[in-house]
Amino acid sequence: MSGRRRSQPWLSEELRHELAEEAARLMVEHGIEDFSLAKRKAAERLGVRDGGSLPSNAQIHECVVARQRMFEPAELDRRLAELRSVATRAMHMLEMFRPKLVGSVLDGTATVNSAIELHAFSDSPEAVAAALEQHGLRLHYSQRRYRFGRDATEQIPGFECILDGAELEVMVFPERGSGHAPLSPVDGKPMRRASRAAVEAMLAPPS
Repeated sequence: MSGRRRSQPWLSEELRHELAEEAARLMVEHGIEDFSLAKRKAAERLGVRDGGSLPSNAQIHECVVARQRMFEPAELDRRLAELRSVATRAMHMLEMFRPKLVGSVLDGTATVNSAIELHAFSDSPEAVAAALEQHGLRLHYSQRRYRFGRDATEQIPGFECILDGAELEVMVFPERGSGHAPLSPVDGKPMRRASRAAVEAMLAPPS
């Protein structure tokens, strides 16, 4: 389809859905985490350029959920259980920093390349690093820009490491950030955050 070019001032609903499905496929099969990158690659593969209205992140997210549940339900359940179990271990290490699980491991759309993302709260990122390093973890410093409003963004420091074979990202928000979650890239609403007790409840067998 690479030789076909479709340029429209406004994409039809059918084509927008086709783009959302292709972007979701790329995210699931290739482990792409960035919605914008998935959209660009999907548009390129389907020969769409200068499209008026690409699918929203929420539309793509819905397609990701549907695709995973259709094609790999057992594998997805196994992956989520493993990653959430590792997340609870990391949250125990960081208990004094009130860690919260966010992102794809929490919402159930983790792909093979998804990292466990935790939000910890401290005015001293170094203290969070020390709590992880005392368990023998080798950390790499990172930063991520989060959006808190239409025109409000903030650069948040964090650390990346490998725990029990899983990639772990711990972003360190200031103490005041515990009650003010950044906006989700999926729907633009405050990110859902889950405590260790809530994650452990997800792992408990149904009664």
